[in-house]
Parts: sequence; structure tokens; C-alpha cells
Amino acid sequence: MTQITPEALPAELHKAADTAIRLLSKMDESSVTEPSELPGWTRGHVLAHLAGISKAMTRQLEYARRGETVELYDGGMDGRTKAINLAAGHSLAQHTESVTAAIGAAIDAFDALGPDDWQARIAYRDGTVFDGGLALWRELTIHASDLSVGFGPETWSRPFCEHLIGFLAARVPESYKFVLQPTGLPPRSIGTGGTSIAITGMLTDIAAWLAGREPSLGSLRATAAADGVDLPELLPWPAAQPGAR
Repeated sequence: MTQITPEALPAELHKAADTAIRLLSKMDESSVTEPSELPGWTRGHVLAHLAGISKAMTRQLEYARRGETVELYDGGMDGRTKAINLAAGHSLAQHTESVTAAIGAAIDAFDALGPDDWQARIAYRDGTVFDGGLALWRELTIHASDLSVGFGPETWSRPFCEHLIGFLAARVPESYKFVLQPTGLPPRSIGTGGTSIAITGMLTDIAAWLAGREPSLGSLRATAAADGVDLPELLPWPAAQPGAR
């Protein structure tokens, strides 16, 4: 399994940022108000969230440099929701400007970190700047796929999928252990329950399913005691705050 380190994360953040910004050029004005892959959200909502989470992570780093912490979103979850709803209906030009500026500022903030800065404390998940960097990596990558403009989960990298599986192990119900068997790769178990279910398929499909997204290659199969079974229900996403997607 590939272990992402503070030394390796900046390059991954740049790739994710470049992809998210590049996808804006695949959209036209009418596509902004069309549905995204997230129920109840248009592409405009997703774009507003990409800008919002990027600004929020930049803010986390600004306070961390002063040895202080601040809540993730100005105004908490209510502030987050209001900001998304207000910006969702913006024009494509407005979204392009805000998303590009917000992501660029976040990437610049992470690029400016010194070796010791990655362990500075932030309020997000009561964690570190490194945790915030991993979160931004997840947000940019997953929500780029949610835009549904030709960058589905099948394009996620192996390092990203392996990180995501570890992060989302918290979604395994208490009674289960999932024996993940990605095609062509070593198996991996998550969860500690007494009932084992084998999940086989492409690595990207496994990661997408755990993330609550549609496995785009259709390869997933679940078996228990050698019999085919339905894919099990998952626990909620391990949200830093209630209501996060």
C-alpha cells in the first residue's frame, strides 16, 4: 500500500487542483444549472463548494501559522450551506474566477509550508495541517468527479484510492469485516467485525463505492461464505461536522 507523506502530498494536490480547474473548460453556461452526481446539487453547487472548501483550508493554514485555530467555515455549517446556496446560481465566468482563485490560494498556502509546519494544529478534525492537506486532496478529487464532465472515479490514482479506503474504513458497520480484493492487487481488510464479506473488483470501483459514489466500471461483487450477496449498507461518511458531503 502506498503511504502518502508530507513530502509527496504537494504533488498530489497540484494534480488534483489542475484537474478541477481544467474541468471548468469542459462546461458551458447551461451546464452549470444541470444536476451533478450529488443528489439535490447542481454543478453550480459543487463548484461553490470547491471554492468554499479551498478558502476554508487556506484559512486553517493562516491561523496555524500564528499558532491559533479557527473553525473550518466562517459561520460554521450554517455559514457553509448559505455560501453554497448563494453562489450556486452564479454564471460560469463567476464560478471559473472564484474556483480558480480559491484553489490557487490554497495550493500556494500548502506550497509555502516548511518541513515542520505540517504538524501544526488546526481545528479541522482536531488534527494537523497534514490532515487538512489530505482533506483538500479528497475534496478536489471526489468533487471533480461529482461534476460529471468526463472525470469519473475510474480516473482516480492508486495512491488516492488506497488513501481513501483507509480513511473510509470508518464506514464499515461494527459487525462486519470487509476483505477487499482489488483486481491485480494485494487484498486488504478493513473493519473488525465477526462477519466477513469479500468485495472484489477494480480498485477505483471499490474506492468509489466506499465514498458513496457510483462505481463507474461496474466490476464490484460481494460474497460471503462463497455465496454471492448484495453489497452491504455502509455507515455515514466520517464527517468532520454534521451535514458534510
